[in-house]
Amino acid sequence: MKRIKKLLFILLTALFLSQTAAHAQDGLSTIMTMTIDGAIAPASQQYLERAVNVAERQNAEMLILQLNTPGGSIDTMNEMLQIIRGSHIPIIVYVSPKGAMAGSAGTIITLAGHASAMAPETIIGAASPINSDGTDIDDTAKAKATEALKATVRALAERRGTEAIALAEATIEEARAVSAKEAFEVGLVDFIANDLGDLLTQLNGYEITINNETRILNTNNARVEDIPLTLIEQLLKMLTDPNIVFLLIAIGTQAIFIELGSPGGWVAGFIGVVALALATYGMGVLPVNYFGIIFIIISFVLFILDVKAPTHGALTAAGIGSFIVGALVLFNSAGTPEFARVSIPLVITVALLIAAMFTAILGFALRALKAPIRTGHESMVGKTGFVKADFAPDGMVRVGSELWSAEKVDLTEAISKGERVEVVEVEGLRLKVKKLDD
Repeated sequence: MKRIKKLLFILLTALFLSQTAAHAQDGLSTIMTMTIDGAIAPASQQYLERAVNVAERQNAEMLILQLNTPGGSIDTMNEMLQIIRGSHIPIIVYVSPKGAMAGSAGTIITLAGHASAMAPETIIGAASPINSDGTDIDDTAKAKATEALKATVRALAERRGTEAIALAEATIEEARAVSAKEAFEVGLVDFIANDLGDLLTQLNGYEITINNETRILNTNNARVEDIPLTLIEQLLKMLTDPNIVFLLIAIGTQAIFIELGSPGGWVAGFIGVVALALATYGMGVLPVNYFGIIFIIISFVLFILDVKAPTHGALTAAGIGSFIVGALVLFNSAGTPEFARVSIPLVITVALLIAAMFTAILGFALRALKAPIRTGHESMVGKTGFVKADFAPDGMVRVGSELWSAEKVDLTEAISKGERVEVVEVEGLRLKVKKLDD
């Protein structure tokens, strides 16, 4: 019994020591990182919200948001600002890597961080408001939006001094963009860091204000943990790529027209509905001109008409032109930001592939119209056979493996048993034949 108690004591002591070691390890500060690379869209907001929740649950020292964006939705940006400013842990916005940018909405998100940094050779700015389709808004609406954004950046840059506030306002009012060095010199950002390690070194001991409280950041011996995108977030991010949205529109529209052209199946219709539903989400996020959809629909109507009423490719050629114009109007209207534009070579390639497919269908249709009839009574005309019973006046002939009742086309013509005949006409179940000259 004493041995058992001793063994239990040893086991409990070992368990206590292991737990103490684990707690000691957990005592190290944790720094969480996340990366937003691309347009600011609802998926970005969901990702940020999830990352903040994870960091708060783990009582992280800070969350570093590595940002590279040309801009995006103002509504989504405002939601992200609320998440950042309402966070219980410091959020550091780091514009990286080299060559990255915090454009448009990204400028304001950078200013919203409890501290901000930029990698060398990055830029920030060009935050003037535009319409959802990428075009300039009218004077009154633009004035309202501009003043609202200027008020926002003034509040965010208030602690940074008058030069920083003036530059922040210029990024909105004049669409000004500046380099990392220029932003750092006027205090618009707090650090220039070559990489994440350099940033952590500079952040150690840095004083920030969060929820009206002063906090000293500690990055010594901190372990860094990344919060990657989930599968759903990756899918939503893909749906903000104009090239992906364009392909979904092309596939979905084509599939729907195939289903309408040959109803009864469900595969094409299902694919079309799913593709167009996903494309609709993307178009709701991207700045698009919906007038282009009309041209895309017209293009497919022209393709189908060329199959139904062959015009030797004239309608197909018109359909190609309409498809290209529709795609460019939809995504590449004047004033649309570069990140929301579709690749012109991709548009032309897809248009040619669709045209080639419909041309192939047209070729099959024409060949089917010209092909000889192979079934039914009409297919008997022109076939030959042998007389099996003399005409008196009707006879019997064998055509292929079938026996048919037959009558002579020319009643005066003499046709004897065993002679070859050719089918001239079919009337019900009776053949009209003539003697086949040897």
